[in-house]
Amino acid sequence: MTRPPLFVVGHGTRSAEGVAQFQALIERTGRLLAPRGIPVRGGFIELSPPPVRDVVAELVGAGHRHLVAVPLVLVAAGHGKGDIPGAMQREQDRHAGLTYAYGRPLGPHPVLQDVLETRIAAVAGDLPREDTAVVLVGRGSTDPDGNAEIAKVARLLWEGRGYAFVEPAFISLARPSVPEGIERARRLGAKHIVVAPYFLFAGVLPDRIVEQTQAYAAEHPDLDVRVAGLLGDCDELAGLVAERYEEALRGDIRMNCDTCIYRIAMPGHEHRVGAAQAPHDHPDDSTHSHGHEHPHAHAHG
Repeated sequence: MTRPPLFVVGHGTRSAEGVAQFQALIERTGRLLAPRGIPVRGGFIELSPPPVRDVVAELVGAGHRHLVAVPLVLVAAGHGKGDIPGAMQREQDRHAGLTYAYGRPLGPHPVLQDVLETRIAAVAGDLPREDTAVVLVGRGSTDPDGNAEIAKVARLLWEGRGYAFVEPAFISLARPSVPEGIERARRLGAKHIVVAPYFLFAGVLPDRIVEQTQAYAAEHPDLDVRVAGLLGDCDELAGLVAERYEEALRGDIRMNCDTCIYRIAMPGHEHRVGAAQAPHDHPDDSTHSHGHEHPHAHAHG
């Protein structure tokens, strides 16, 4: 029985380095799944080529009518809940008879905790963990569910690993900011602080985390502040993408609908319940030229 192709859908970035890292992960995942005869392709919803349109057209042209789309996002927020399903709905409009199974976001997952720990250890060196605090920095979102997941990841990273404590922070759209997170760690008595970006690949926002951390450190020369590397292209991440593929294929995706702002009237977000969703406007595939939106339709298991 032929296995459907895996389509890994990323957000996109203006960073050439970030695009190259994404493509490297696609190739790594492809090598992992090649023995099982599973084609692997990757594309973006905005900013970077190739757009979703081109990748789906290639797969359909090769005779595939069913795909498994895995969102390459770390938390369940706007991109995973609305933007990527909106883009895939548009492809179903373009290609009659096309179906797809939709995977869930990558995190939180124990593998990601282990990779984070490795990245932190690489810059912490011989620092005693009991004197070292970690400031875990997520992207930040207008979706409280997505922001709450960063707090959960921070707690999971703290549990059992011996750090003094782990504080969550955000680089955009939510608080505490990076400087606020570091300041909180300082006031709580940390002697050493490692800022750990919870990001997959290089880009504008990870660069901003480094800049803000360095600026804070320059203003506090008596405090030891370091920045860990990104999760990046690695075997662990490729294995997790493959795991999400298998889940979606079996229909076992377990989306976190209990706190989804498109289903539950969360304080301050009541207007978003049932809100229509539309694909991002990719430079190679303009949303506005289609003149319609699609309802929110992320998969539920």
